[in-house]
Parts: sequence; C-alpha cells; structure tokens
Amino acid sequence: MTNTVLLVGNLGADPETRSTRGDTTITSISVGTSRPKRDSEGKVLKDPATGYTVKDTEWHRITCFNGLGKTVGQFATKGMLVSVRGRIHYSQYEKDGVTRYATEIIAEDVQFLSRGKQASNPQSDLDLDEDVPF
Repeated sequence: MTNTVLLVGNLGADPETRSTRGDTTITSISVGTSRPKRDSEGKVLKDPATGYTVKDTEWHRITCFNGLGKTVGQFATKGMLVSVRGRIHYSQYEKDGVTRYATEIIAEDVQFLSRGKQASNPQSDLDLDEDVPF
C-alpha cells in the first residue's frame, strides 16, 4: 500500500529554511489549493458583484529535506505555482497539557510550474533579448 499525495497550488509565502545540528536542511512551504464553492444544491456559487466563481482555499504545510529543501529555499517565491508529490505525515504533541495534532506533507518532489527567483549570478550565456534561431 502507498501513501502518495499530489498537490498543485500556489505558495502562500516565501520558503523558510533552517538547518539542524547535523547539517540537515529543512525547508517549509505553505501551498494553497482552490476549488469552486458550491451551494446546498451542488451548484457553483458566483459572486454577484463580480460574476466570478467563489472559491474555497485550503492550505497545506509542506516539508522538504536536504537537497530538495535547498533547491526550494533558493528558487521558490511567494505566489509561485508548484506541483508537490509526497506523503502525508501525522503527528501529535502536547502543549500546555492539551494534546494537539498536526498534518504535513513530506515532499519527495517539487516541480516549479511558474518562474521563481533568479540565480545568484543573473548573467547567463544567452541574452534573452537577442533573436535565437531554433
């Protein structure tokens, strides 16, 4: 049996990267996914003022480790469209005597579906303004 999750959505904030004492890189991102909101009869709701479809958005906590964490931390930016493949991880902890539960996605692969940050060296071998024959 497999625990596999596939999400496509937008980053809600810039990634947060930290390292452990053992030099493991951990990067956390928040990915929002949306779907049309429906009424009690199952019809898609429209905003009367704008005519646009009303959406329900859910936010997912994603954790990336080591090389993937470094890449996501370096190139991902708020608003960027990404595809995340990973597994669901549930945990529980106690805070102030109350048991709390957390759900996160442990990423195995993150694909950037829109442009992100430029590399630290913005110069490249190719000037994008030049005409290039294909």
